[in-house]
Amino acid sequence: MTAITRYGTPASAVALAFSLSGAAFAQTPQASDAAYCQSLIAKYQEYVVISANNGANEGPADGNIAVSQCQSGNTAAGIPVLENILRNAGFDLPKRG
Repeated sequence: MTAITRYGTPASAVALAFSLSGAAFAQTPQASDAAYCQSLIAKYQEYVVISANNGANEGPADGNIAVSQCQSGNTAAGIPVLENILRNAGFDLPKRG
């Protein structure tokens, strides 16, 4: 059998290769959550921690715990806390995904 009869036309083989490679580069939910958590952390640290008390503030304890949870991979616990802190401080949340 030739490659053409086995897999169709060369163009369909190329299309199949590109569709499979796209799936390999798609973010997993965990990677997407980790990236979103990092965006929340950046905004939290820039606007809540640094801007409060002219940069001398360490931030609320629950926020710092949420940062630690995100950084250790426990995004399910960290994300909602950081979202609430940012919303309560009047900030828009970063785009997700």
